[in-house]
Amino acid sequence: MTRQTSLPGLRYAPQILTLLVVLGLSASLFPGFLNVEIANGRLYGSLIDILNRGAPVALLAIGMTLVIATKGIDLSVGAVMAICGAVAAATVTTTGSALQAVALALAVGLACGLWNGVLVAVAGIQPIIATLILMVAGRGIAQLITEGTILTFTNESLVFLGSGALLSMPTPILIWITAAALAMLLVRRTALGMLIEAIGINRRASTLSGVNSGILLVCVYMIAGLCAAVAGTIAAADIKGADANNAGLWLELDAILAVVIGGTSLLGGRFTLLGSMLGAMIIQSVNTSILISGFPPEFNLVIKALIIILILLIQSPALRARLKPVRRKQGQGETSILVKP
Repeated sequence: MTRQTSLPGLRYAPQILTLLVVLGLSASLFPGFLNVEIANGRLYGSLIDILNRGAPVALLAIGMTLVIATKGIDLSVGAVMAICGAVAAATVTTTGSALQAVALALAVGLACGLWNGVLVAVAGIQPIIATLILMVAGRGIAQLITEGTILTFTNESLVFLGSGALLSMPTPILIWITAAALAMLLVRRTALGMLIEAIGINRRASTLSGVNSGILLVCVYMIAGLCAAVAGTIAAADIKGADANNAGLWLELDAILAVVIGGTSLLGGRFTLLGSMLGAMIIQSVNTSILISGFPPEFNLVIKALIIILILLIQSPALRARLKPVRRKQGQGETSILVKP
């Protein structure tokens, strides 16, 4: 009998190593990159900026992880961000209540997720097509809400969500870390995570075993919509306004990248929220480094496109099939620890 040993922490070693390499390169090129200081009761520094500016991507990655685990995709999260940010701005401008603005924005996010879920689970439309509908229409809806302008507001309670600080820590950081922790508890301390993985591995088999895959799929897309609503509200609060054209633009790409970099396969099944959070921070670290280096922002898209190609090649079933004989030969050459009965 062969005894195999592994350390749980090694699962995230590639992501942690990648993050450290990106941060290390930035620190070597830009002195003071790793410095953190407190001013006016708030933490400042490039590391804090990465955690802070990465909040929308991290929030989107939470919902995107669950969607991808079901063998789906949600291309609408960026547009949902724009819609919910516009709703929050319009509501707080009209009523003056930050609580009503946040509540309505979250409700709209859930409704958007419900729409996507019904199209996928009930109508049987492919996820990429179903969510593409809202991706295309979403910014038009946001434009209608804002009447084609950048809708600004000055409500301090709402602004606090995007640019405030609690115990010296920027509010967006606390929000995404709390949301990620709650999501991890939900999927790992209940049967929800196992059921989501079952749908991603084989939806038909999970249905035959008694799992109501339709309702579960709708719930997963609603969670993705809720995460997008929180991200959109934070983005609007950060700039004290709703920009329907640019809010959440291309962030669906960043969210998908964060998920696959974190170790969740686009083929569905097993997933890791912690890995997705590390992936989100890697993406934001690259964004921040490119911004500091003086390269044009469009250079980010080229880097992300190259990352997508690399990930798709790594996850390609054909490539894996070709690598299996090589791995088998390497395994035969390794020494196994034999345990006598």
